[in-house]
Amino acid sequence: QVQLVESGGGLVQPGGSLRLSCAASGFTFSSYAMSWYRQAPGKVRELVASIVSAGGSTRYTDSVKGRFTISRDDAKNTVYLQMNSLKPEDTAVYYCCARLQMTAVASYAHWGQGTQVTVSS
Repeated sequence: QVQLVESGGGLVQPGGSLRLSCAASGFTFSSYAMSWYRQAPGKVRELVASIVSAGGSTRYTDSVKGRFTISRDDAKNTVYLQMNSLKPEDTAVYYCCARLQMTAVASYAHWGQGTQVTVSS
């Protein structure tokens, strides 16, 4: 019954913006750290951004700092990724991930199916 459903992807021109959403259900959203990952063809999945909790700390991979913003609305069980000044190298399938830290060394994660973001002229 756990679901993470990404939306908001699509085709955008370089310099444009997209806002990805990930709607969660089937688990206690507020207990989970939320992250966005992306994976381009032939490349490993990389962590793009994460947010620990509502009002909590955020982190970004260097390549998106200053351009992307992760946020969450626990009342709506939704995490967002605002992507501005998009570049062709941002093209990838973007996945949201919900992670529950069970212990200092172990966590449990839920993954969405991904949404395609294509940045092209």
